[in-house]
Amino acid sequence: MDIKVFPSQLNGAVTAPPSKSDVHRAIICAALSRGRCEISPVALSNDIRATIDCVNSLGAQTELSGDKLVVDGTKLYENRKVELDCGESGSTLRFFVPIVSALGLDGDFVGHGSLTTRPIGLFSTLLPKANVRCVTDGTLPLSVSGQLRAGKFEVPGNISSQFITGLLLALPMLDGDSEIILTSPLQSEAYVDMTISTMERFGVKIQRTESGYFVKGGQRYAPQNYTTDGDWSQAAFFMVAGAISGDVRVDGVRMSSPQGDKAIVDLLKSSGAQVELGDNYVRVKKSELKALKIDARQIPDIVPILAVAAAYSDGTTEICGAERLRIKESDRLRTTAAMINALGGRIEETSDGLIITGGRLRGGKVDGSNDHRIVMSAAVAALGAENETEITDRESINKSFPDFFEEYTRLGGKI
Repeated sequence: MDIKVFPSQLNGAVTAPPSKSDVHRAIICAALSRGRCEISPVALSNDIRATIDCVNSLGAQTELSGDKLVVDGTKLYENRKVELDCGESGSTLRFFVPIVSALGLDGDFVGHGSLTTRPIGLFSTLLPKANVRCVTDGTLPLSVSGQLRAGKFEVPGNISSQFITGLLLALPMLDGDSEIILTSPLQSEAYVDMTISTMERFGVKIQRTESGYFVKGGQRYAPQNYTTDGDWSQAAFFMVAGAISGDVRVDGVRMSSPQGDKAIVDLLKSSGAQVELGDNYVRVKKSELKALKIDARQIPDIVPILAVAAAYSDGTTEICGAERLRIKESDRLRTTAAMINALGGRIEETSDGLIITGGRLRGGKVDGSNDHRIVMSAAVAALGAENETEITDRESINKSFPDFFEEYTRLGGKI
């Protein structure tokens, strides 16, 4: 479905949705506790549905009432052979492959859309060394069988942190101790920190080492009621909207959050935006922005919306360290560049980033590339454009933020 967006201003307050990353982890830890847990608030995006479906496939029972999700893992593991449909969620897939292996189950993994082409070949290198048969050509479908053995797991730090999170979630359940050894510097470290924080709240501890992580075996997840964090990566869209065209207060976000994307606050401040910080909110007003140099290794998810801010900034912004964006829902370096260029901006791709020369956007037609972050970024970019903007693939926002356009129009956006 296409959507037309007209120049306008966003004014008012919006509440950030629950962090998708936090909810994924909480649901899994709750199921692995083999008890009854309440998680709230939870918003049902397609990715979260995929994780709920997968814990149900493992034998858990879930019930959503309003924004509260009850996860009952009492009957977990009773299914010895499982098929897990991960939808289009890379987190769901990469988290559950080690978990199913640690449980000693026979598992078949399937997915849809762009997930079927995203790389998972690391599993076929790691898992057979630890007694798990792994059948894949490097992408989905994938099958595993056998009981994962404790030991040493060497993992590059510059691949998706989702692989590391999957191992961290799985290894404490094994009888022996394990070690994750990073063979290169860790990128997206905040996502791993979030995993460790969530696991600790469910009674499982991870020890950091000079080379990676030490995981004590024989640990048990303990049932826990869990309050989820507001999502900084989704909040960033409305913060940038305020900076380029309006006055927006985003509620429900904490600077004490382990989420790396809270860096959006410091980046907007450094670019000259008017930013007001409260205990549980960030307010951003329309400002004259200036160009920055941004190392995106720890914050890849907000690169598209940072590129939008850069397109309205004075000077030339350089973003580097974002090569992993080429294997997301789309090649996000290419599709972000295509979005800005389609709107009349000036942007170039590099091997690992983007160079954006700021100015004014005129509007145009953007290919959403079935990528939620491209569609939402384009909608924010359209606010300050001279003319209307047409965006394809509106429905892709259901992957992470189904209510985005509802909130966008409530604040004054015209679509």
